Amino acid sequence: QVQLVESGGGLVQAGGSLRLSCAVSGRTFSASLMGWFRQAPGKERELVAAISWSGGSLHYADSMKGRFTISRDNAKNTVYLQMNSLKPEDTAVYYCAARSPGGTWSENAYWGQGTQVTVFS
Repeated sequence: QVQLVESGGGLVQAGGSLRLSCAVSGRTFSASLMGWFRQAPGKERELVAAISWSGGSLHYADSMKGRFTISRDNAKNTVYLQMNSLKPEDTAVYYCAARSPGGTWSENAYWGQGTQVTVFS
């Protein structure tokens, strides 16, 4: 099992920044691929960014490119999501997820409990 605990969410004014953290524990070798997802009210959960164990393979959703940065510190078993230039449409619950490379996010991932990010104008 892999346990994921997110932190760092909150209320921020548009244009501001937040950094989310995801602490990973348990069978961390099963968490080689890490991702941040978000789900806004009435919308489906969407992938925000993903990163490989080495940190060399990154993926960002188009609307987040240039504003969000995913990173990981394997020594601390922690993944981060730096969010800059936040917009009200970034308001959502943000989830951390982990899986092995051979699986899929929908079927094989471990999930955190989520952290609320609210951006006001």
